[in-house]
Amino acid sequence: MQQDPLALLPELFLLGGAVATLLAGSFLPQQRQWVARLVAVAALLGAGIATALTFPGGRSRDFGPPAETVFGAFVLDTPTSVTRLVVVASLLLVIGLGVAELGGQVRESETYALLLLGGLGAVVLAATDDLLVLAVGFLLSSIPLYALVGMSRTAGAAEAALKTYLLGALAGICLLLGVTVLYGVAGTTALPGMRAGLAGAPAAAVAVGTLGVLAGLLFKAGGVPLHFWVPDATQGAGTAAAAFLTTVPKVGALVAVARLVDVLPGTLPWPLLVGLLAAATMTLGNLAALAQTDARRLLGWSTVSQVGYLLMPVAVVGAVSDTGTGAGAVPALLTYLVGYAVTNLTAFAVLAARPDARALGDFRGLARRHPALATALVVGLLSLVGTPPTAVFIGKLTVFTAAWDGGLAWLVVVAAVNTLVSLFYYLRWLVEAFRPGEQPGAPSAPWATGAAVAGTVGVLAVGLGAGAVTALVGG
Repeated sequence: MQQDPLALLPELFLLGGAVATLLAGSFLPQQRQWVARLVAVAALLGAGIATALTFPGGRSRDFGPPAETVFGAFVLDTPTSVTRLVVVASLLLVIGLGVAELGGQVRESETYALLLLGGLGAVVLAATDDLLVLAVGFLLSSIPLYALVGMSRTAGAAEAALKTYLLGALAGICLLLGVTVLYGVAGTTALPGMRAGLAGAPAAAVAVGTLGVLAGLLFKAGGVPLHFWVPDATQGAGTAAAAFLTTVPKVGALVAVARLVDVLPGTLPWPLLVGLLAAATMTLGNLAALAQTDARRLLGWSTVSQVGYLLMPVAVVGAVSDTGTGAGAVPALLTYLVGYAVTNLTAFAVLAARPDARALGDFRGLARRHPALATALVVGLLSLVGTPPTAVFIGKLTVFTAAWDGGLAWLVVVAAVNTLVSLFYYLRWLVEAFRPGEQPGAPSAPWATGAAVAGTVGVLAVGLGAGAVTALVGG
């Protein structure tokens, strides 16, 4: 354990950038709020550079003792570093696709500050190995989320913000209850100490405590059973806020779930429980998406289904310490998170570039009018399906392999069937984009178009550079 605060330099950049952005916006006229955007981008670049310079390299790629900690609560390992990079890159894309939407708005600087604070909360969730700090990270990532959902001040946004807040409050209560119970039976809130403390604890108490913490984290990830806020928030919030809430919180929450499951004793069938949650999440998300005609709501249900696939390696993490299987579960999870983040933001960049398009039919003729956006849409949606050589294809290949090697062959079959189901609603959107005809609409937003192109390059780069990505997340 070390006590050097500079080990948290990326987080200090995010925190300092949020404060500086808010102060800059407070003293700038509305037409010059773009300065606050530059401050936020500079803070993100600083955080990214600091992370790259301190990447752990050969240190722990999984959740094990070799990882170094700061103040006994913040782990410096490969999952933490990958989370930092994914959060920073995601926030840069969110800001880029939101320039036209947020530029010159009354709350532009506040939005950037909230994005940075929400990103900081996601990193804290992923990096901590102490349940008390986990609770702080949950609050830090949740409170900005509520504000971002309701920032557009429409009726739909108000309803979505209220639903998100109420479910978030319930999830927070469950999480704190779970932390309390686990602390009571384990005698510590530090995850490394809980591994031994929970081994001899009553199984019922361990089950209640773990389910409480899982409920809170699954709310952040958008997984069953506290997933109902995701499609409403995606539809009602602004495009930049929707892109953020369907991407960044999931990264931190899912890594946190994996850290928790890794220390659970083998007295209860945790791999089976997480596997059932994964199957329910992907199935419900895909079946609900089949009936959607609103593009944003479709992506909302799509992101719920993606959480199901992301939970597959988490289920195997719970089997590693007991059976020795699933050694590649953590790298598989990180690989999928990298691919999903860039893919999902590419799809939202297309929506941001066409702010007038809401229903799937509004994208008719997109291929003829805006071939660059149509290309981004094709690459993004086919990547979400898992089509080679895209980023999510690599992610699905790794998580399917990890689940199969971990003894969850039935879950791989369920995931394969769900992948085929998802193909129908993604293709339905693409058919509209390539249909002849033309829907009237405003010119595309150049910054959002640039973000869509950048995302397309990223999706293909991650897919084609599979070896490099595997080496990155594998430590």
